[in-house]
Amino acid sequence: MTTSQVMTSHLSPTERVHTAFDRIAEVDRPEIWITLRSREDVLADAAAVQDRVAAGEDLPLAGVTVAVKDNVDVAGLPTTAACPEYAYTPELTAPAVARLVAKGAVVLGKTNLDQFATGLVGTRSPYGAVRSAWDDTRVSGGSSSGSAVAVALGIADIGIGTDTAGSGRVPAAFNGIVGIKATLGIIPAAGVVPACVDYDAVTVFAATLPAAASAAKVMAGPEATDPRSRTWPADVRLAARLQPRVAVPATDNLTALCPEYRAAFDATLADLTARGVATEPVDIAPLLEAARLLYDGAIVSERFAAVGQFLATNPAGADPTVADIVLAAQGPRAHELVADLDTLSHARNSATALLDGFDALLLPTTTQQPTLAEVAAEPLAINRTMGTYTNFCNLLDMAAVAVPGTPTADGAPFGVMFVVPAFADQVAIDLAATLLDVPSPEFVSESVELAVFGAHLRGQPLNFQLDDLGARFDSSVTTTDAYRLTALATTPPKPGLVRRGPGLGAPIVGEVFRVSPGGLGRFLAALPAPMALTSVELADGRTVVGFSCTHDAVGGAQDITEFGSWTAFLAAKNS
Repeated sequence: MTTSQVMTSHLSPTERVHTAFDRIAEVDRPEIWITLRSREDVLADAAAVQDRVAAGEDLPLAGVTVAVKDNVDVAGLPTTAACPEYAYTPELTAPAVARLVAKGAVVLGKTNLDQFATGLVGTRSPYGAVRSAWDDTRVSGGSSSGSAVAVALGIADIGIGTDTAGSGRVPAAFNGIVGIKATLGIIPAAGVVPACVDYDAVTVFAATLPAAASAAKVMAGPEATDPRSRTWPADVRLAARLQPRVAVPATDNLTALCPEYRAAFDATLADLTARGVATEPVDIAPLLEAARLLYDGAIVSERFAAVGQFLATNPAGADPTVADIVLAAQGPRAHELVADLDTLSHARNSATALLDGFDALLLPTTTQQPTLAEVAAEPLAINRTMGTYTNFCNLLDMAAVAVPGTPTADGAPFGVMFVVPAFADQVAIDLAATLLDVPSPEFVSESVELAVFGAHLRGQPLNFQLDDLGARFDSSVTTTDAYRLTALATTPPKPGLVRRGPGLGAPIVGEVFRVSPGGLGRFLAALPAPMALTSVELADGRTVVGFSCTHDAVGGAQDITEFGSWTAFLAAKNS
């Protein structure tokens, strides 16, 4: 049974746990786990979830199984960061994981990783190299290797990873799954062993985009114990534009791709354009140059600040490659770090200018999927190349959603990313859904419901104003019978909705959009007379902000209440 089947099945929480452990035995991949909980202990958690559901508690993730990367704390389970001598047992679960558990998820165990989250290959661990889910001669991608493979093999519904240089995206590409790396701080990183504390993100893996987004939504939100946590801005976009424009790398920017991946990227791009998304090449060389600062500049000193003093004690379980990288990171001097931070500030401005007018940047996630033997022979060079398109993302405060693209000619997984500016996460998810041809799931929910009844309806001439604000269509609705509708003499033509009282009107059909609080304020400030926003009563019992007009504006106007909607009136008028 695949992960997507588990997520959509009607299995009880305990049945899901049995399915997961049966799958663990079937695939026989012990290198996935550093600490695997016993079936009995996980079943006890699942039974408790069942009891909570039976008691009437709303648990949207009831029984969802979770594999947690072993640099993320789970109370009572050792956190090793893939180094045995570093191990400690936390008393508290990381807030991001605790939020999943609070909604009914159950933790299977802690997964293997590139030690101290340093690497993109998944082989730098004394607990063994994690092999690809589809070809056990190839690397799984790191550093969140175990979590990604647990999802790809249908063991866990959700995998929790981290991402500093691409660790929540490269393993998704190699194993044919989805990886969401939200805007820095949106998912709190408290309870995580830092790699580069200013650029670390907690990430989500799942077999499907809706499953990944539902978990990420639960995990998101400010956290008092994480000074770097953030919340959505008041004007956050809640949807991609109806006619999005996506930037793609110029030909010269794609030379790092192996031939198979280059062909797969071209095929994926053709698929996206066939789905109605406009694309345009841009030179992303400034972004690729900024990416070099993560390891070639003084910013790498954050890795020494995180675990350098520990590795300087020469623990027996230290991975030699990881130790060399981290210990070398004590070299840069303070003024060099300040200079690199200034360079990054300019690079962020350049990125903003480069992508102005675009909704997202589509990139290949990585350059090739090497074999275990190839990485053993060239552990540094190959790893560096694999991060070509991922390393700049956190440095430049951008978000990314990694999804499967068109497979290679021999059927191997290939992945792409939709990269967006900070807080445009929902745009990336919407575009990913377009490529995958699935309904787009909600990630950002902080919004106000706005009911419209005329020129702002979908397909009508002023709907673009809502599109510009990033409003998201929610549903068609009907008012109570307290309203009357008139045709106003405005340009463009629009109706006026006026409340007369229960039974003195008729149900009027409209649409509800969700818009950010800041967007609603901008919308209201630009609203022309005689239009107004007020409370509107819906037939389902809700009261929402909705369009109305001043009472004097309807004097002498044609009453069109009998048509029941503006669109029905227009259809009758034009017939």
